[in-house]
Amino acid sequence: MKKIFIIIPLFLGGFLFSQKKPQKKTVKKTTTLAKFNYYDEFKKISDEIMTNGTAYNNLGELTKGVGSRFSATPGYTKAVEWAEKKFKDIGIEMIWRQEAKAPVWVRGRESLQIKAGNGDWKSIRMLSFGNSEGTGGKDLTGEIVLINSTSELNAMSIGQLRDKIVFVNLPMDPKIINTSDSYLITAKSKLISASVIAKTGAKALIIRSLTTANDDTPHAKMIYYEPDDKIRIPALSIGVRSADELEKLLKKQKVTAKINMSAESKGETTNPNIIAEIPGKKDSKVIVLGAQLDSWDFGEGAIDDGTGVVQCIEVLRTLKALGFENNHTIRVVLYANSENGGQGREMYAAYVKKKDEKHIFALGTDAGGYSPRGFALDMSPQRRKLIFPWKEYFLPYGVYDFDQTDAIQDISPLKKLDIPLAELVVDTQRYFDYHHSVEDTFDKVNKRELLLGAVAMTQMIFMIDKNW
Repeated sequence: MKKIFIIIPLFLGGFLFSQKKPQKKTVKKTTTLAKFNYYDEFKKISDEIMTNGTAYNNLGELTKGVGSRFSATPGYTKAVEWAEKKFKDIGIEMIWRQEAKAPVWVRGRESLQIKAGNGDWKSIRMLSFGNSEGTGGKDLTGEIVLINSTSELNAMSIGQLRDKIVFVNLPMDPKIINTSDSYLITAKSKLISASVIAKTGAKALIIRSLTTANDDTPHAKMIYYEPDDKIRIPALSIGVRSADELEKLLKKQKVTAKINMSAESKGETTNPNIIAEIPGKKDSKVIVLGAQLDSWDFGEGAIDDGTGVVQCIEVLRTLKALGFENNHTIRVVLYANSENGGQGREMYAAYVKKKDEKHIFALGTDAGGYSPRGFALDMSPQRRKLIFPWKEYFLPYGVYDFDQTDAIQDISPLKKLDIPLAELVVDTQRYFDYHHSVEDTFDKVNKRELLLGAVAMTQMIFMIDKNW
């Protein structure tokens, strides 16, 4: 999933490093370099996955069997147990948990009603921002003020928004063809920052959902309050159709909103990252693949990021099935608490720094399991040039885009450690139709597209292992 991350300190407390990694078996190092016909090796990988791949069935189990996997809930615990079993089933011996902090946030009951003029109250579908403050289960009522741009916000005089409920109707820009870029540009706007809006004296924030769909399904968003916020206002999102209708009403008359949210934070606990690896035959340098294991509390989390989870498992399964003799350690990290905090990814980066582990490459997958188109290479120009000549091997599989340079998934904290990053690039035109909503379900995933993504990932890991 695409997210805006807040950076937290790498050193999260000594007890979090107490989980000990299982001791590796001693392996005999070899200096013999094998010769490969890369076209043949790529075809072996593709044939194995497209014929025997288990990713799609695994995704069905994860979404329909485990279901919602929100942080600090029994669902996440169930997902951890499921993932460990899947790694064991494919013959992985090195599996361990790495505890990371996770906030305990409960959504509870929530509702939004609006009233135009002296009319009747009308219920609107809504979703609280993740980690949002609630209204204490009481009605919060106020006049709605529409803001569509930062210039409109800046033009407001002191007091114009005091005690008002601010409605930000800011759509994703349809002119930007890369929907991930469009999402990030919109998500970075200070207009949808509860901290910014609260400083105007407003008492709640409503935003238009960040989605490419033309429906009335609300999409969740994560909220971060600034440490110096004296007041933390409730924040929520509504579907695009409701947003359009609300804007039309506001242009004609006064509209009042009534918000009732019992959402509350209850401190924090720990949730584990799940780590599994195949030790290197030549050395202990690490090639890592990452995906988030958690999901939002209201849905199956199929495209975000169940597809990434099962693709990572599929890479290890395929390497084992083909008897792949890997030079370096190939590791999968399934991250905890990606949706409403990000502590899992920060924990892993802190672990790598503390242990001074040599990582030569990190690959992330969190874009929905759609048809693979390439890899974003977030690394030095010298490293990028080493990968460019491999394009010819990927082209027969529809993978051609190696020009993007931002890898912003859960592997991103590793960039601070000068580790070369890559992100699987897919066709994301449908991704934000379902992202962070109840529509993110198993039926939205195409089996062939999902497996093709696993093919490309495995091929890239193969090339890194044999050439770096």
